[in-house]
Amino acid sequence: MAATITLKNIPDELYERLKEVAELHHRSLNMEAIACLEQTLMPRRVSGEERLARARRLRADLDSGSFHARDIDEAIEQDRP
Repeated sequence: MAATITLKNIPDELYERLKEVAELHHRSLNMEAIACLEQTLMPRRVSGEERLARARRLRADLDSGSFHARDIDEAIEQDRP
């Protein structure tokens, strides 16, 4: 069963930033907070081979002309610990 927590006294600036990022990712505030906690407390380790394979795929996409700005945003988000 999932636990429930309540956060109190969140600074206005932090709340607004969380709200902005949640909207950007099309998530609720709750889901964005969980995603932030997961990225910070349970970072996914990427092996050197996986990182190299991802770089090669990105390079191939650049060469084929099918690379878009949203792909950059997704790659950045995936690599954030």
